[in-house]
Amino acid sequence: MKSPATLVALLHGPDQPGIVARTAGWIFARQGNILHADQHRDMEAGEFFQRIEWVPAGADATTEIREFKEFAASLGMGARVAYSAHRPKGAIFVSHADHCFHDLLLRGQAGEFAGDFTCVISNHPDLAEAARHYGLTFHHVPVTAETKSAAEARHLELLRAAGVEFVVLARYMQVLSDDFLKQFGQPVINIHHSFLPAFAGGRPYHQAHERGVKLIGATAHYATAVLDDGPIIQQDVARVTHRHSVDDLVRKGRDLEKSVLAQAVRWHLENRILVYGNKTVVFD
Repeated sequence: MKSPATLVALLHGPDQPGIVARTAGWIFARQGNILHADQHRDMEAGEFFQRIEWVPAGADATTEIREFKEFAASLGMGARVAYSAHRPKGAIFVSHADHCFHDLLLRGQAGEFAGDFTCVISNHPDLAEAARHYGLTFHHVPVTAETKSAAEARHLELLRAAGVEFVVLARYMQVLSDDFLKQFGQPVINIHHSFLPAFAGGRPYHQAHERGVKLIGATAHYATAVLDDGPIIQQDVARVTHRHSVDDLVRKGRDLEKSVLAQAVRWHLENRILVYGNKTVVFD
């Protein structure tokens, strides 16, 4: 049986008495049916966060979204509201390493994501045939220090033409500029092959091996202008010992990267992530 389309609201703002009751009452007054509701209070900052999902009684979801945002504003709350019938379009950026690329697309074909990938963009031609195998358009856009600005302009052109609403950096080994991120204006999810903030930047597995760590990790985060410093969505670790070589760390790390990135994309598309400052609240 097909599930009914729902509205999902993510709210945040100064904590005050009665927010939960008032949001539930607003939905009840319009004969909506609440399916899930969760909230969190940042004790230090005095900030309130809520995720609430409901089946609207009316057929006009656009009107209910607008009215709910107006209601939230009257409470002094910011609100983002998504409609589950809408499947956001995404693009994958990738370089040579293909493990996250294949994992995301296989999961997408299996119906694990509440959105769809529409194209692949790469600074190398290696994965062109693989992208076509998945039925996706492949764009090869070489990037050098001299052509970076022109390449990013081409990226924006391709993303806008495809109606892309989010980007996943599946081990795309180029730093996106602040100008690109501002002009794109949509979420960009990156996977970094270390447990940030440790070993930011290049060759983190080599850094970890040299340091003799006993845990390695992977971190999915939203990309910002500062390298590997954006709001963290998901992390995981694996144990290693002195017996493991750099190649062992890379092999174990790739498994972490795939699962961590997939979980971050899933949560993003299910509207479970609320960003505030350089932190996230992730509703399970």
